[in-house]
Amino acid sequence: MGTTTGSIRNIAIAGHSATGKTTLVEHLLFYGGVIQKPESVESGKTVSDYTDEETSNNVSVHTTLTHINHAGCKLNMLDTPGLGDFVGEVVAAFRACESAVITVGAKAGVQIETIKLWRRLDDRNKPRMVFLSKLDEDGADFERVLSDLGEKLEHNFVPLTIPVGQAGEFRGVIDVVSQQFYEAPGESGKEKAAAVPVDQLEALEEARLSLIEAAAEGNDDLLSKFLEEETLNDEELLQGLVEGLRDNKLVPVLCGSALYNSGLAPFLDMVAKIAPSPEGIPETVVTADGEEQTLPISAEGQFSGFVFKTSIDQFSGKLSFIKVVTGKLSSESELFSARESKKERVNKFFTAQGKKLSETSELVAGDIGVLTKVASAKTSDTLCSPDNVFSFKQLQVPQPVHSVSIEGAEKKDEDKLGEALHRIVEEDLTFQVEFNGETKETVIAGMGELHLNMILDKIKEQQKVQLNTRVPRVAYRETITKPAESTYRHKKQSGGHGQFGEVAIKVRPLERGEQYAFDNLIRGMAVSKGYIPGIEKGLQEAMQEGVVAGYPAVDIGIELVDGKEHSVDSSEMAFKLAAKGAMKDAMQKAGPTLLEPVMNLEVFIDEQYLGDVLSDLTSRRGRVQGQESLGGGIIQIRAQVPQAELLRYAIDLRSITSGTGAFEMTFNHYAPISGRIAEQVIQQSTAAAE
Repeated sequence: MGTTTGSIRNIAIAGHSATGKTTLVEHLLFYGGVIQKPESVESGKTVSDYTDEETSNNVSVHTTLTHINHAGCKLNMLDTPGLGDFVGEVVAAFRACESAVITVGAKAGVQIETIKLWRRLDDRNKPRMVFLSKLDEDGADFERVLSDLGEKLEHNFVPLTIPVGQAGEFRGVIDVVSQQFYEAPGESGKEKAAAVPVDQLEALEEARLSLIEAAAEGNDDLLSKFLEEETLNDEELLQGLVEGLRDNKLVPVLCGSALYNSGLAPFLDMVAKIAPSPEGIPETVVTADGEEQTLPISAEGQFSGFVFKTSIDQFSGKLSFIKVVTGKLSSESELFSARESKKERVNKFFTAQGKKLSETSELVAGDIGVLTKVASAKTSDTLCSPDNVFSFKQLQVPQPVHSVSIEGAEKKDEDKLGEALHRIVEEDLTFQVEFNGETKETVIAGMGELHLNMILDKIKEQQKVQLNTRVPRVAYRETITKPAESTYRHKKQSGGHGQFGEVAIKVRPLERGEQYAFDNLIRGMAVSKGYIPGIEKGLQEAMQEGVVAGYPAVDIGIELVDGKEHSVDSSEMAFKLAAKGAMKDAMQKAGPTLLEPVMNLEVFIDEQYLGDVLSDLTSRRGRVQGQESLGGGIIQIRAQVPQAELLRYAIDLRSITSGTGAFEMTFNHYAPISGRIAEQVIQQSTAAAE
């Protein structure tokens, strides 16, 4: 029998860097018979990490799709990167999966990225499990980390497996549900169930009672039975776990050592038995007028699917990773791109084991596969039947936090560079490229220094080009601080028709963020209506050029109060030039000043670095809005800091916190600057213009 929607389990495997995600997936594939031998991350030969940048750096950069069949279920596993620089890949995986497994080191416990990932899962109300990894490592402590989870992440954590020994004495795990012992088989063996050692029966009984209590809370009927009989049978226990996990009332905790193939069998059993299938899970549809509605994942109806990831492979070409939402995808399916309003014919589609693609005859609702060479498909696209066109909600990725200005070392490299950047933007939604017309720079932005460096190294290697990078210029603004007025006459005579236009205006400051207001207060026929558009163009041109340092002016209200025209020599161009002159003069009289962008900053750090980080923020002219303990020695700081002070913050924070700190940043408002800082900005602008 083929795959059905109800037999699919889509799981995103995520966690802080170096918690063993790729090793776990590699050994699960070995246990499931997909590969003959598990490889180490250091070898560069794992199924999950196969791109050049991953194998050369021994770090996951991309989300990788793999799958195994277990207990009558198809388990699609998305192995995600652990470094915050590549969080966009994790966001896409969370969108494609109905549940997540968060890996936590049995020595390190909860770390900063663990908390950030947990918050993302909370935002989605996504069911999740925890796998406590590396129980064989020196310093591993199951009980301490279990307590750490409860303290920092504030959920009901319920062990489904418990370790027998740990660190140098680690022997294996006990499955609390099946009440069987799985001895650690070593690096090349596979686990087998056995009787629980006599000296572990008391620990099993205690864990079993806690598990039954937690499962009973997942369902009112089960809770009533438990209160009466103080126990549940195996079937009721699983029912309570299924419902408790689905409703986020509990978080199952499994444990083991992937390197020694330990804890894998109970892990796969539990995923197959209690993780939610896609069937009936709601996906969000956005209507033409912007309203959100839900559409349950179902094998019924016409085909629809969501492209959650794009990869451009130098051999296979463009790969579009798709989650089927309704109906099924087969060779007879006619696809319609909702964004492009264009039909696409897809004759071949694939399942994936890392970079290895295997052609398949169909993908049912809930399944995840790969389309090749669909030119119009982009990440976040909806593909559906041409008879029923709609769009799923777009992926919501975080805003970039680190930017650099970039240019080819030689003029002839610019086209190659542009093409390469365009391809990467298509693959990576957290990577942005923008030509800033104000500063005349091409600026690339990403989630951190490592993120951008890897992209630039890839371009240099593949395109054989040399690149120059530098800290980008800040896009300042100008505004006025008091009302003023001006009259300006543009008059030019050069034989034949001349040019004549006179404009009188009043300007006033607006509230920050109001941008621009224009009112025509001329009464009568002092200026013909046909010249008003030209006047407004002139005013806007003057604002765009500024008067302090050449930056665009904002938050100015303008009243056109009077003017004069000539029956022969007036024209729209003459009035445009007159308005521009009047506006420049009025802004000079109105107390012009510079504005700088100010950002909202959220910083996540270990408590030991709090003093250093706060002192650093003060030196950056930052205003700390508050700080909050997230538990277990991790602090979140909220501040507002000028963007000019944050251009290298991704680098500096890593230095201050020994690589453990993380931050998120969004634009908040523009604020006035004066004195020495304003003088420096003006000097830099003048030098750049020259």
